[in-house]
Amino acid sequence: MLHCPRTFARTIAFSGLFLATVLSPALAADPTGDWKVADGVATIRVAQCNGNMWGAVSWEKTPGGKDKNNPDPAKQSRPTLGMPILIDMKKKAGADAWEGQVYNAKDGQLYSSTIKPVGTDQLEIQGCVLGFLCGGETWTRVGPPIPVSAAGNPAAAGSPAAKGAAPKSAAPQKTTGAVAPAAKPGQKQAAGAQGAANASADTVGDICLLPDIARPTH
Repeated sequence: MLHCPRTFARTIAFSGLFLATVLSPALAADPTGDWKVADGVATIRVAQCNGNMWGAVSWEKTPGGKDKNNPDPAKQSRPTLGMPILIDMKKKAGADAWEGQVYNAKDGQLYSSTIKPVGTDQLEIQGCVLGFLCGGETWTRVGPPIPVSAAGNPAAAGSPAAKGAAPKSAAPQKTTGAVAPAAKPGQKQAAGAQGAANASADTVGDICLLPDIARPTH
């Protein structure tokens, strides 16, 4: 009868634990959260709304921007804050990627686009015009992933839809709403307090409640 040495058994157990640890991030790619665009002029909040991914401007370096390049005159005066950027992106079969459209406020045009998380802190954006002239950029995570509530997409605390509404229970509710910025390595506690202040000043909240996202797209 063969006996398995204890050291060999431990090696097998540790190898299994190591593989589970290494493979878990690859299986947990999550594009939701707040992402700073490549040139740093805006932050895009990505959340799952009605089963697909949407992204809207949640912060802008220069406040008060307008969608002045939109070809629709009725939209040229709308604020860029809260404006949808990633449009109705659907999960790509067999890949950690989502396909849909991206709106480029610089020229007022929609482009076919794919988003793909790279690790936990980067999001690749690829956009093409009529299947060619493709380009893209990489966004950097500045806020943690946003969990989806079992009840759907409730309003974030402090958002207009949540004001005056009494909580149904004392249990904390997961939301697709505002999230506190992720602390950067080496940041001191004071920076965390500043992050909390920024979160409290959030005026966008749950992007799934924005009119351009909440209304049917078809």
